[in-house]
Amino acid sequence: MWNTNHRPERVAPAFEASLDRLSLKYLDLYLIHTPFAFQPGDEQDPRDQNGAVLYDSGVTLLDTWRAMERLVDDGRCGAIGLSDITLSELSPIYDSARIKPAVVQVEAHPYLPETELLEFCKERGIVFLAFAPLAHGMRPGPLEDPVISTIAARVGKTPAQVLLAWAVQRGTALLTTPKTAARARENFDISALPEDAFDEINRIQTRQRLNQVVKTGVPGFIRQGS
Repeated sequence: MWNTNHRPERVAPAFEASLDRLSLKYLDLYLIHTPFAFQPGDEQDPRDQNGAVLYDSGVTLLDTWRAMERLVDDGRCGAIGLSDITLSELSPIYDSARIKPAVVQVEAHPYLPETELLEFCKERGIVFLAFAPLAHGMRPGPLEDPVISTIAARVGKTPAQVLLAWAVQRGTALLTTPKTAARARENFDISALPEDAFDEINRIQTRQRLNQVVKTGVPGFIRQGS
């Protein structure tokens, strides 16, 4: 559900519009795209004359969540969740929710492991869905990290396969966007890493967020360097 639809009265129409676009009558899962409410209306990216995002201070994330719960009550949505959210924002929603979040989707890879958030989700039975587990192919990034490259050579896999195996091994679900059938097949061809290799990846010290959406609600990867 996009940021301009946080007002409770806009949640159900936004959901229905998604069903129409997908030619479906039911969704297994519906996520709030970000915790940030933008000014409601038809403009997807509302900005003022200086280019600053126009936020909506007249609605809280809990207000939006209550409306999301009603989608499940109505029987046309199986589960609801949140995306691009921090632990400090998730925790009060979880505590107040009548229907608990089923999925939390955030950027996660060895440079941004989100360990505390992952543990919170594990303890409460929430699926932690890692988007950009390959850091969206950004370079420099985890795909070129010497630890990942060395492990890939040692186990006979590509760096991408090592990163995906690490993500699965630590208990996350994955969301990747392969551009070719061959790349999709490569992504499926993963196997468990040796324990020492898994631990080596966990000890990587580089920390880098590649998508600042959790700070602004505006999606987009920021390319590092040239």
